[in-house]
Amino acid sequence: MPRVYVAIGGNIGEVKDNLARAVMAVDSLYSTKVTGVSHLYETAPVGGPAGQPVFLNGAIEVETGLSPRELLTALLEIERSLGRVREVVDGPRTVDLDVILWDGEIVEEADLVIPHPRMHKRGFVLVPLEELAGDSIHPILKKSISAILADLDDPGGVERHKGSFSPISELEKGKM
Repeated sequence: MPRVYVAIGGNIGEVKDNLARAVMAVDSLYSTKVTGVSHLYETAPVGGPAGQPVFLNGAIEVETGLSPRELLTALLEIERSLGRVREVVDGPRTVDLDVILWDGEIVEEADLVIPHPRMHKRGFVLVPLEELAGDSIHPILKKSISAILADLDDPGGVERHKGSFSPISELEKGKM
């Protein structure tokens, strides 16, 4: 099964709980297993309306038998089930799930582009992704995630969140 990386984040509501529920929901998808979870990072909002709360961002590694389109559809449904409302571009959100990398493949469809077209410019995506896939090669830029992060002029004040976040261990214990 392909190895896929998904960025997770949110900045309103019970963010850590929403992110843990999102990880659990991804893990419960047909023919899909979450195999890794990064730490969470606190990040100032990028774009969108002024005055938004700080985001918590992370990344998950997934093995899936779903197609990119099927996974995107499932991720959008998970967002909706956790209260995501798309009213303002780059606005506040309960949860955000974006496919970042798909096992070295390139996908270019009207509303699905993999690798994510702005990932190489966003510290809040690259920092947690490096934890899980630092040696992975971006299929267009032909650089490792670690090298892309090192080349980033301004990672945007990404700070590791001090609280714990271990949805995988909770999943393994059957508590979530």
